[in-house]
Amino acid sequence: MSVQALDNANYAKNIEYRDPMKNFHGNMLVYVHWEEHLSFCAALAFPLPPAMPFGALVSEVIAPHYAAHPDAARIDWSKVTWMIDGKSVTPDMGASLEANGMKHKSLVRFWTPGLAGFKGSAS
Repeated sequence: MSVQALDNANYAKNIEYRDPMKNFHGNMLVYVHWEEHLSFCAALAFPLPPAMPFGALVSEVIAPHYAAHPDAARIDWSKVTWMIDGKSVTPDMGASLEANGMKHKSLVRFWTPGLAGFKGSAS
């Protein structure tokens, strides 16, 4: 069977991506992952308005979606450590997602000190 090599310089130019921000009705796609809690094996994806305050992301999106986990009720949100797109940050809870450096398809990771999954199992 023959193999056809791709022209790497032009490869991405010929792809029509199906998930550009324009397809989300003014929202940007944001991925969120609670580290050391592998009951949620992958980041959760949410279409969110760029103007949403980071504090609202926490209280209205993150907290309710992870509430089923036994550790969720014990989260001290003031001690959570955050990473946005690979950079450690201290988000401004009153500022928008966009003002906190988030963009379409950003990944928000967070760690909850003292909580390492169900009975410390990282699950």
